[in-house]
Formats: sequence, C-alpha cells, structure tokens
Amino acid sequence: MLRSTLKTVAAVASLAVVGLAAAPVSQAAMDKTGWPSSVKVGTASQGGTYFIYGAGWAGLMQEMLGIGATAEVTGGPVANMALVNAGDLQFGMITMGPGYDSWTGESEMAPGVEMRNVRALFPMYATPFHAIAMKASNINQVSDLNGKRVNVGPRTGTAATYWGRMFEALGVKANLQYGNASDAAGQLQDNLIDTFAFAAGIPISAFSEVEAQRPANIFAFTAEEQEKLTKQFPSMTAFTIPAGTYRSQEADILTVSMANFGIAHKDLPESLVYEVMKVVLDNNDRMMRIHQSAIDTKPENWNQNGFMWFHPGAIRYYQEKGFEIPEHLIPPEYQG
Repeated sequence: MLRSTLKTVAAVASLAVVGLAAAPVSQAAMDKTGWPSSVKVGTASQGGTYFIYGAGWAGLMQEMLGIGATAEVTGGPVANMALVNAGDLQFGMITMGPGYDSWTGESEMAPGVEMRNVRALFPMYATPFHAIAMKASNINQVSDLNGKRVNVGPRTGTAATYWGRMFEALGVKANLQYGNASDAAGQLQDNLIDTFAFAAGIPISAFSEVEAQRPANIFAFTAEEQEKLTKQFPSMTAFTIPAGTYRSQEADILTVSMANFGIAHKDLPESLVYEVMKVVLDNNDRMMRIHQSAIDTKPENWNQNGFMWFHPGAIRYYQEKGFEIPEHLIPPEYQG
C-alpha cells in the first residue's frame, strides 16, 4: 500500500538542474559484493528541501558509485521511516522527532511498531519551522492564525506532525489543511489558504517562489513562544533564521528546529554504506551546490543522533575520521 503512494523521479535529471559537473571517478578499488543494482532514496514533496537534497544525493551516488539511484517523492519523514523499515526503500531522509516516534513505536502511521530495521547514516541539516502569508492578509505572527486556513504540508511530513501540536501548545485554533509544498504555494497565491506553515532546510524553495511573485510575510515565533516550545518538545531546539535568507525578510526570525538525518535499511552491505558515507560527507562542496543547507552535512555533527543505531558502514566511516560512536548507538549486527 505504501509503495503505491510513491512517485519515482530520475535523480540524474536533478544534476542538470543544480548544475553539477560530472567528474571521472575510479571505482576499481570498491568492494561491490552484494550491492543491489539500483537503490531508491525517500524524500518528500516537490518544492521542499528534502526533494532537492535527496535528488542530488541520489545523483551523486549514481555518478560516483556507478549504481542506479533515484529519488522518490513520499509523504516525508514518517513515511520514509516506514518505507525503509519495510525494505521498500533502501535509503531515506528523516527529522529526528518523527524518527524517534517511529523508533519507539509511537508513530501515528504505525502505532506500536518499533521500526528497528532502520539505521542512521549521516547528519543533514536543521529543519526550522516557519510560515508564509500574503502581505495583504495582515498575518504577521502565529497568534494571527486563529480560525485561518493553514496548509501544513503532506499529512505524514514533519511539518504536519508538529505544527498541529505546536498550535495546541500555544492555544492557536487553526483550520489545518494538507498537501505538497508546490500545491500549497499555488493555493496561497490563489487565496485558497491563508498561510503555508512548513518545516524544511532554508531557504524553502516554495517560499522563495511565492515571494518572487507577490509581496509576502515570512514569520515564526516570539521569544516567549520559542522558549515554551523548546521546553514542551525535547526534540526541538531554538533556531534563528538570519535576516536576508528570503528576499522580503529584513530581520532575524526566531523559531524552533529539528535535526535531519540520512537513513538506510540495516541489510544493505557495509561496503556500500561506507562508500555512500564518503560520497556525501567527503564532498560537502558538491552537496552545498545541491542545496546550501548542506553546510551542516559534516561528520562532526554525527552526535545529532542520540537514539538510533548507526549502520556498520557508517560506524566504519566515523571511526576512520576519529569519532567514537557510543555503545548505545551500536547495532546488534555490528562485527567490528
């Protein structure tokens, strides 16, 4: 059933979009024993950072490892955990809040199911929560959203999972709607919704597209709201979106964020995952050309994962870089 919700996107096409130049890569020294002929990366809806980042990641694997790789549009982190856990996807992308829920059996998609076939790979970037409204609406802050129509992205995405909880914590009663980022951007300009509230690496392309067409307000939380949310939701941290991140943004925006991580199925060969780690973390300049949020895709940020077992191939990579993975993050199958 989950597989029927997916749409495959050829990742190689994404390389032309982001302007990555192909470079000859020697694959002779790679141990490809047991490698699948092709792999899929679970992303999220088009128009969001996950799709851009994931398509670029898949494209680099295809180019540098000589393995077929495609990005798949999914419902986002909650769906990606379930799809990777089931083996329907080999790789995926998650935010750590929904990831923890799925790991401990608290996911709304599969309550009671502890998704322990998933393994952590590498840190991606922070996902700050923020919203956009048309300037003519006079919506400038979260408290203005009482009774308003608010699209919070795909139903199983991080934004949809947590915006409703945050509204409840802040006493805001909004009319929540769901859909992909590209559709929400169009609905906002057509006055079919009042606000698009999302969570993704900055800048969110759908937000940039909206403000390029018409005057818009981009906003998040007050300092008091920010403090309240970080206390109520342990997986969230305080975050500031710097002024100038968006064309219409003249001042810093206070908000909260969650860390994102790349994930894989536990049965993927150690040698494949090790090479994937090198592709992503040893080529940060290439990753940043895919999306600037990849500035935080660095090995030293491995400790943004505090609960999920790392894949043995990832452990090998981190150890070679001088990082010691604590015992509680070592999987049962590890033979090191």
